[in-house]
Amino acid sequence: MLTGIKVIDLTRVLGGPFCTQILADHGADVIKVEPPQGDEVRDWGPPFLDGDASYFLGINRNKRSIGLDLTKSAGRELLLALLEGADVLVENLKPGTLEGWGIGRSVLAERFPRLVHCSITGFGPDGPLGGRPGYDAVIQGLVGMFSVNGTPDSGPVRIGIPLVDIGTGLYAAIAILMALIERQRSGRGQHLDVSLFDCGHAMMHPHAANFFLSGKEPELTGSAHPNISPYDTFRTATVPLFLAVGNERAFRRLCEIIGAPELADDPRFGSNADRVVNRAALKDALERVLARHDGSELWRTLIDAGVPAGPIFGLRAATTHPHTVHRGMIVEVGEYRAMATPIKPERSRPVLRNAPPRFAEHTDEVLRDERISPNLQRRAEESDALPRTRRRGQTPR
Repeated sequence: MLTGIKVIDLTRVLGGPFCTQILADHGADVIKVEPPQGDEVRDWGPPFLDGDASYFLGINRNKRSIGLDLTKSAGRELLLALLEGADVLVENLKPGTLEGWGIGRSVLAERFPRLVHCSITGFGPDGPLGGRPGYDAVIQGLVGMFSVNGTPDSGPVRIGIPLVDIGTGLYAAIAILMALIERQRSGRGQHLDVSLFDCGHAMMHPHAANFFLSGKEPELTGSAHPNISPYDTFRTATVPLFLAVGNERAFRRLCEIIGAPELADDPRFGSNADRVVNRAALKDALERVLARHDGSELWRTLIDAGVPAGPIFGLRAATTHPHTVHRGMIVEVGEYRAMATPIKPERSRPVLRNAPPRFAEHTDEVLRDERISPNLQRRAEESDALPRTRRRGQTPR
């Protein structure tokens, strides 16, 4: 789908690499340009495979890696040579870094007018927090995610998945594709300012919508939903279940299947609004009935009948479930095994072309690639800005 699109990837850690892996999975030629010490998440383990941490392996497949010291003028000259044949530049450098190197936005826009340049930052380049470093958990706290996650006993808790980083990667990929489509009409590239701070705010639905309308701060409700009931975990005789009942038909069917039709006629639970107000009483009533049921069997009965329900799986059960296998959500080559992309176009299916690259693994291959930049190898022959091994952070194999 993106065959022929060339991406220069100067990103590290999670949000940027997650974005560029999406592009790479769907055919883009992504050249990951790493500093001499490599992407630091190569060391974020254990576990490790051949010296690279699982954290790195999960978000860097289908890319080619070269090492390039951009603090040296020779390194920046080689970067500009790489950009001659590129469609997209993605970077998550600290705001002002490119300008300090003499290759800021205006320089790049003038020299490469068709280049789509995506900058991923913590807070954007300006404003009261502009230019400050941003990490997922810090942003979760600032935008209110902590405040809606947890229970009254636990207090506010970080969401266990780095949702801000991953969401920013998704937003960045969407923005890049939009800019490439716009370029088809205008013939011009443009700069994209994508920040973790903005993306974190954008993902605060429905809590932000509730707050804007009611003026009330959200409460900590654990696994429950602020707008829907029953939408929570429930104890059974065996395993806990999650019930996600979003309409009256599903609620009545739930009550019939578990043998408590009277709950559907109870005026306290007559509508979703009633059930939200009386959620504690409803949960107590449902769990008294569910205590007679084997949850491991009941959830299949419920979901087969159209009532959204499911068990609380760990990753072993989740990744080996027959439906996970059927949907092709695990990809592997050799010892590499990872989650597949969920984007599955009918005619241009994603392909696992290669496992995540070793540091600078493709330096010679990229330098010889005339499609990227003519005579790149000659220009690089005497450069001291092309490290072949990592300068620090090496993990013993």
